[in-house]
Amino acid sequence: MAAVPAELGRPEEAERGPKRPRREERRPQEERRPRDEPPAEPGYLALARRLLAGGSPALRGPAPARPAGQPAGDGAGDGDDLLGQLIRDLNEINEVPFFDVQLPYELALKIFQYLGKAELGRCAQVSRTWKVLAEDQVLWYRLCQEEGFLLDRSISDQSCWKLALKTCRAREHTLKYNWKNRIGAVSQLRYEPGKILCDVHSCEGVVIAGYTSGEVRLWDTRTWDYTAPALEGVPEPGPRPHVSFVRINSSLAVAAHEDGTITVWNALLGQEPIHHYQHNQRLQALALGPEGAAVATASGFEVRLETPRDTGFWQTTATFEIQKLVNFLNLVPDVSGGAVAVAAAEDIVYLLKAEDPGKVLHSVYGQPVTCLDVSAHEAAFGIKTFGWLLNEPNQILLYNLETNQCLTKVGNSIGDFTCVNLHASPPHMLVAGNKDRRVRVWDLRSGEAVCSLYAHQLGLSAVQMDDWKVVSGGEEGLVCVWDQRMGTKLWEMHARHPVRHLWFNSHSLITANIPEERSPRGSSTDDDLAVHRKYRGIIYSYEFWVEQLPGEGVLPICRSSYAEPTGYNYNIGLAVPYDSI
Repeated sequence: MAAVPAELGRPEEAERGPKRPRREERRPQEERRPRDEPPAEPGYLALARRLLAGGSPALRGPAPARPAGQPAGDGAGDGDDLLGQLIRDLNEINEVPFFDVQLPYELALKIFQYLGKAELGRCAQVSRTWKVLAEDQVLWYRLCQEEGFLLDRSISDQSCWKLALKTCRAREHTLKYNWKNRIGAVSQLRYEPGKILCDVHSCEGVVIAGYTSGEVRLWDTRTWDYTAPALEGVPEPGPRPHVSFVRINSSLAVAAHEDGTITVWNALLGQEPIHHYQHNQRLQALALGPEGAAVATASGFEVRLETPRDTGFWQTTATFEIQKLVNFLNLVPDVSGGAVAVAAAEDIVYLLKAEDPGKVLHSVYGQPVTCLDVSAHEAAFGIKTFGWLLNEPNQILLYNLETNQCLTKVGNSIGDFTCVNLHASPPHMLVAGNKDRRVRVWDLRSGEAVCSLYAHQLGLSAVQMDDWKVVSGGEEGLVCVWDQRMGTKLWEMHARHPVRHLWFNSHSLITANIPEERSPRGSSTDDDLAVHRKYRGIIYSYEFWVEQLPGEGVLPICRSSYAEPTGYNYNIGLAVPYDSI
């Protein structure tokens, strides 16, 4: 029988087509390393060899990848003893894989410190080792401090700083939402036996108020019942004079009366005063720094600085003679050494240091100062020019207190600047109120106005801002909250008298409406206690962090301690809105 051809012998193979070449024939010929050739050394080993040889670590391309089956190796025995010891020391530290290089944990942590929250979250998804590194407590503690949260804590105070940062950011978001939508509660701080409200000041939620009866009252809004130390004055025969000024900081509370007497208390202990002195004339101004224990007073043509000694006894540090009557007086905060005060007397601004004679910071005849505020290194004050004569607008001047030089001039308004806030504003920002009923915010680096808000009907009397909102108070008694970036009004509250004091932080707002008249209408005598409340003035305390309110406990309807000797005063303050009760 004839032989069958090979291609016809198996029809199924003919249909499949020609055979596939073998893998060796299909793949290109690879260069195989001889078995006796040593393996390629890692990149860091080559770098170490060059450093030991005296060469420079020149920039080069990426190191070749390590073969899949080859371990990292410690490099021992691949050279002289010094190199082997170096590699062994490196391997004693926990190593973190960075592509083809093994880095020590501390060095990898240094690299990760340059990453933000989003970058650390992405790095945590790379591998288990990177996840441990990206969630290191040092990294999240640094991020928490950079964003301004828990600045007074140490790294050992929290077990998980990533969770602490998340909680703080959620709390900040809730507070911002509550501010914008007016969610919270408001309380009225009243003291009926005090008669007419004369002056109010606050510091970190502690409020001090002076009355025409001569009494001084404290409230601590950080506690639900607002209890605070009682301030007792120096016993004097006859009725007490009216309180003209009150000031408070973290350690001291000060009150000045119409007869020129000044009383100083310990803000934590209260009770008996720790210092008492008197001027011969009525006071024009009283100043107390946000920190420290220095008190500055201006009476007649004299400015006086009082500070305590190391033994606890007070002394007169310096006395300055001023050419004109002082209108505004401020103490410079955060000053090392002696106290430093800035005083504005009509058209002259003085820089008063305890160890030096007084210096004139600014003086232009016929241009009186209309408002003043100081920070640690700068002073801002508004001046009134003869705009109708010289065609010059009213401006705010910014001076450096170290060089005594004018840094910039901002503002271009026909109306007078009535209030300015520099110390509580964000860095390089300034906010001021004007008689033309506008609130203006400036960027001090460029000298240009960031926004101008048409706020009130009778001019501005108090203003403060932070990084996203502005709160302003007017002569007509209106308190307005603004979104600074959008330039829109969020909400407003109204009372009868002008807003003379305004302070807020992240979760609280304190405002004081103080009447101009010390003898209210309808009163037969100065001791008439039946005068309607609307003539007495009022203090409002707003709380926007609703979880801190005693909603589940005792309702904050009655603020009375039931210790008042008078029977007419029930001291009831209802929450607003009323449906929250």
